[in-house]
Order: sequence, then structure tokens, then C-alpha cells
Amino acid sequence: MDWSVLIADGLFACKVLLAAVALIFLVSGLDDLFIDTVYALRTLYRRWFVMPRYAPLTERALRERPEQWIAIMVPAWDESAVIQQMLLNMTARLEYSNYRLFVGTYPNDPATIREVERVREINPRVHRVSTPHDGPTNKADCLNWVYQGIRRFERDHDLRFEIFVMQDCEDVIHPLCYKLFNHLIPRIDMVQLPVLSLEREWWNFTAGHYLDEFAQIHYKDMVVREALDHSMPAAGVGCAFSRRAFESTASKQNNELFNTGSLTEDYDFGFRLKELGLRQAFVKFFTRRPVLRRNPLTGRERLVEVRELVGVREYFPHTLRTAVRQKSRWVLGITLQGWANLGWQKGLSTRYMLWRDRKSLITNLVNLLGYFVVLVVLLLWLWSVWMPDGMRFPALVERGSWLTDLLMANAVLLVSRLLQRGYCVQRLYGWKQAWLSAPRAIWGNLVNFMATARAIRIYVNSLRTGKKIAWDKTDHQYPSEQALRGAHRALGDLLLEASLVSVDQLKEA
Repeated sequence: MDWSVLIADGLFACKVLLAAVALIFLVSGLDDLFIDTVYALRTLYRRWFVMPRYAPLTERALRERPEQWIAIMVPAWDESAVIQQMLLNMTARLEYSNYRLFVGTYPNDPATIREVERVREINPRVHRVSTPHDGPTNKADCLNWVYQGIRRFERDHDLRFEIFVMQDCEDVIHPLCYKLFNHLIPRIDMVQLPVLSLEREWWNFTAGHYLDEFAQIHYKDMVVREALDHSMPAAGVGCAFSRRAFESTASKQNNELFNTGSLTEDYDFGFRLKELGLRQAFVKFFTRRPVLRRNPLTGRERLVEVRELVGVREYFPHTLRTAVRQKSRWVLGITLQGWANLGWQKGLSTRYMLWRDRKSLITNLVNLLGYFVVLVVLLLWLWSVWMPDGMRFPALVERGSWLTDLLMANAVLLVSRLLQRGYCVQRLYGWKQAWLSAPRAIWGNLVNFMATARAIRIYVNSLRTGKKIAWDKTDHQYPSEQALRGAHRALGDLLLEASLVSVDQLKEA
């Protein structure tokens, strides 16, 4: 066996792979750079020409608007560990009165039923809707039965809901979320608020990469998506719909509100609303609240203002196995089932957004190939350093070649990508998390690779067997009371904000 021939063939294959990966990275990097540029230009335009002409929306305006009736939809399969705590916390901290909360359960899930019934006994706003069949089916099917239960409730109680909100069993909801929905609907038929990750330990890169990805998507990318396409996929939580949106969609789909052929019914639903010509909006609304902070050096307290983004926060999976399971469901629903169900819809901007969603099917796999090529280059370099008199290998990248220029362009785009992500994380979580976002990107690419490979395997197996893909849900975790303490608005903060007490009076109290 001629080892020199095998090594030469292997190096040639690596060079071809390097060129292919670099070209894919270039296309994806330019795509991301375009989104960054649009966001920057839009931000400057709004700051110079829009904001000076309009008074900003205030918390007072939100609170003074008459409340419409809201129906909250929560699908629950095997959620006995978190559902009671979520319902109690949500009903305790919402600054809203005219709502009813409908939880969808399955007959063969007695543990979840028991926890929901315990809350229902002490809170008349909570209602349970049971599906007629055992579970799990999928989230869309559960939501469809919840919607039917809401319609029955309307008939039995002579009540008409004007706003429908989707939540999950792990959501921590900002107190003003529903006031914001009430302010915007029915003028807007779908309102999506930011969905963010609650912070974990700094060393937990699996949970931390969710923080980075959602910070970038919901601080910047969704803003650009709405500006370019005037529509967006719903996130499944923190999103509200007008009555017109639900009734129009249900009537067009034989009374089936959500597509049961998709694991990401929320993503699918947003596109269907655009087909009906209904208006959608992604809304970032910041509030400021005064809090007392103690100086760690002097021990003195001072009053500072904290900037809060009104939205939904939750704990995302913190282990590799659970993260891969959850993300494979997203890849399945958005890229594979979304492609099959939605195709390539009309409109250049819509097709562009669909392409951005589906490019992850390739980039998630190519990222790991890129790591492999980098490892080969590194090994060759280390060989030349440690064994200067040993076998010499031809360079994979020759100086002055087109491949060198391509790699330099990708390096610049990579730095830009990391800086952009770090900026979004810093705006929402501070500098500590921003610095961690760069190393977490490597681990995130590994998670995405494994999730994409699993999604493809499940989808191919479904096509081969004809078996419907079931609800592959994620085990949820809800924050402890101590962790939630920072999310609650303390009575002292509310009194300070309303100028009802002074700082000295509050300290004395």
C-alpha cells in the first residue's frame, strides 16, 4: 500500500471539502450581514425620522385602556412537575383582570389533570379542557381541542373573547404582557412579544447557547423580518391573536385551527395569516422601574432604574440530550415539514425568509465539517513545527490563491457575526453573558448538528413507514420561588414609581 498516494488523495479531498465549506459559509455570512445592515439602517431611520414625531407608548397608557376579554391557551401533556407552579405564578403576577385560562389535558395523563384541578379549585379563572382521545398526539391537536373548549365556554357563559394568547407550561410572563396585547389588538391581528431565556450558571453552555440565539433572534432578527416581509412565524408563546385571525383561519381549514401535520404549528400559523392578508407585528417594549441597589464596597443603597423588556422568559433545556430532542423537533417542523406543507410561497421577501429558515438544514451540518477541516489544517501545522525534518505535506491553502481570499472574507464575516450576537446579548443580559456568547457558539454548533441529524433521521423514517410523528415534548423546568423573586415587581418598587413614598420612607418601612 502506497501511503504517500493515500495521503495525497486525502489532502486533495480535504482541499475540496474546505472550498465547498468556505463557499457555503460565504453565502450564509453575506445573508447574515444583510440582516445586520438592514437592522442598523432601520434603527437609525427610526431614531432620526420616526421617534421625534411620535410620543412614546407609556405604561400609564397601557393601564388606562379598557380591558378586552382574553382567552389563554396552554397545551399540557405530562406537565405535572411544572403546571401548578406556572398557573399559580401567572395568575398572581399578571396585571390584567378580564381573562380566562384554558389548559388542555389528555385522559391518560392523570398526574397533570390532578395538578390543574388543584389550581382550578382555588382560582375560578382557570379551566381544564380534555381531549377526547389519549395522548400524546401533538401540540397542534391539543390546541385545536382547547379552542373548541373555549367556544363551548363562550356559549355556556354568554361571553365573547376578543384576544387569544398561546402560552407554554414553563413560561414566566412579564406582568404587562397582556396590557400590551390589549393595547394593540384588534388593530393588529397577531402580536408576537420577545421570548428569552432565563439565565443559568455561566459554565452551562447548553442552556447558555439558547440565551445567545434567542437574544439575537428576538432583539434584532425578528425586527428585520417584520420590516421586510410584514409577517413572521409565531413563536408559540408570548403571541396573541385577534378573534378575526382565529375565525378566518378556522373557517378556511374546515374548523381545524392549527395544522396537525406539523410539529411547529405556531410557525405554520404565521404564514397562513399572511395569506389571509391579516396584519402582524413583532413588538419590543421596554419599561423602566426603580430598584434599590446596594454598593458592594460601601454598603450604601441608591436608587437606580432598571430597563426591562416586556416579554416571556423560560428555562430552556440544560442537558445535551434534552436540547437535541427539542431542537430536532424545531428543525423537523420548520425546515422539513414546513417545506412540505408551505412550499415556496409568493413574494420575494417571503421566499427569502423561508430560505433563511431552511438554510439551517445545510449550515447546521456544514459547521461541523468546518471544524473537521480546521482540525486537519491545525494538525498539519503542528506536524511542520514539531517535525521540521519529517515528511512534508503540500499546503491546503496557498498564499495569494482565491481560496485564501475566500477564507479571509469568511474570517471577517465570522468576527462580525460574533460581535453582532455579543451586542444583542449585552443589551439584554449585560457584559458577562456577552463575553460568554463567543465560546458558547462552538458548543451551540455541535448541538445544532446533532439535532439536525436526528431530525433528518426521524423524518426519513416517517416517510418510509408512513407513521405520523408524535409529540416529542421536552421535559420542562420552572424557576424556583427564589429565582422568580427578581421577576416580580416588589411593592416598594411600585410605590417608588408612583411617587407615593420616598427612598428614605421605604428604607424605614
